[in-house]
Amino acid sequence: MLARLARLVPGLLLYGIADAFMIKAAVGVDSWTVFAQGIALRTGLSIGILTNLIGLAVLLLWIPLRQRPGLGTVLNILLVGPGIDLGLWLLPTPGPLWLRVVFFTTGLLLLAVASGIYIGARLGPGPRDGLMTGIHARFGTPIWIARTSVELTVLAAGWLLGGNVGLGTVAFALLIGPLCGVTLPFFDPVTRREARAARAGRTAHSAAESGGAGAAAIQTS
Repeated sequence: MLARLARLVPGLLLYGIADAFMIKAAVGVDSWTVFAQGIALRTGLSIGILTNLIGLAVLLLWIPLRQRPGLGTVLNILLVGPGIDLGLWLLPTPGPLWLRVVFFTTGLLLLAVASGIYIGARLGPGPRDGLMTGIHARFGTPIWIARTSVELTVLAAGWLLGGNVGLGTVAFALLIGPLCGVTLPFFDPVTRREARAARAGRTAHSAAESGGAGAAAIQTS
């Protein structure tokens, strides 16, 4: 447990700092950050505090969905927001477009690494991830439909409130999945073992098919 906590806490803080890089870039952010930005513009609260509050509100939605939070879920709500505010305080605001693109790219890569670290700790999903899986489990809705519906809803709400939607938003949506597909197996030994087992199964299946085809060819000849 202590070893996993030692991974989880830095991973969550790094996740927040990665978000701060993308916010500073001002070329578009992910849908939940757009939502937090929009509310921040209307309330004057910091994006970090609002990220915490939104996470708590999402966690309350777990109750009718009969989801149970883990320690990682609670720490996600508590630590990502301060990580964002810390990053926004430490990082300069980039001027030229090329530097803003560098900031965004850095943030995207760091966020993929942070996701691999904290998800790999296996101490419970983040509140937003748990919302998707909860909708799937409670209503039988395919996860991709549940996730897309929620993401589009918060994105539209954030945009209407004045959040920063741009090319970075599209880039995030297209790239974060494949990037996490690389970082999660790298940081999570369980996922690595599952991936190796799947590859071994596919190899064995292919070998069996090839052997069967060869035997059939011999019999035919």
